Amino acid sequence: MKIAQVGEAILKSPARSVAIDEFTTDNFNHFCDALLTTMLDAEGIGIAAPQVFDPRAIMIIASRANARYPDAPDMQPMFLINPQIIANSDNQVWEWEGCLSVPGLRGRIERPDWVEVKYQDRQGLQKQVKFEGFVARIFLHEFDHLIGKTWLDHINSTDNIMANDLWIETFT
Repeated sequence: MKIAQVGEAILKSPARSVAIDEFTTDNFNHFCDALLTTMLDAEGIGIAAPQVFDPRAIMIIASRANARYPDAPDMQPMFLINPQIIANSDNQVWEWEGCLSVPGLRGRIERPDWVEVKYQDRQGLQKQVKFEGFVARIFLHEFDHLIGKTWLDHINSTDNIMANDLWIETFT
C-alpha cells in the first residue's frame, strides 16, 4: 500500500470508527494484514490506517529495534481499533520521533510518559491497557494520525526539527 505523505488531506482528517459488523468481513481482515505488511516493509514501528489512505480508526504499534530506533524494546505487533485515551501521565517527556508520512525528518516532541487506553482488538473485543515509555510514545504518535495530526502539529520551534540522517549520526 502507498503511504500518504505530509500535505495530503487524509492526514488532516479525523478517522471514522470501525462498526462492529465490519470486524468479521474479509475486507477488514485483508486490510489489517496488508497494513501490517506495509508497516513492516517500511521498517516502521507503528502505522495508522489514514497513513495508507483509509479513513478508519485502526492502528498498529509494534516496537522493535531497527535502524531508525536501535534502542526500541521488542513487542509483538498490536492492533488497536477505535482506541480511546482514558488517562495519561501529567509528567511530560521530550524525545525525537520520526514518521513514515514525514520522510527524512525527525521532530523533538513532548508527550506524556504513560497512557491508559481502551480499544477493540481485531476480533472486536473490548480491551484496556496501559502503555509506558517508548511504547506509550508510539501509541500517542499513531493516535495523532487518527485525530488528523502529525508530529509537525506539536512543533513549537524549528530547533526541534532535524534531518533523519543527521539524527542517526548524532544520536545512535
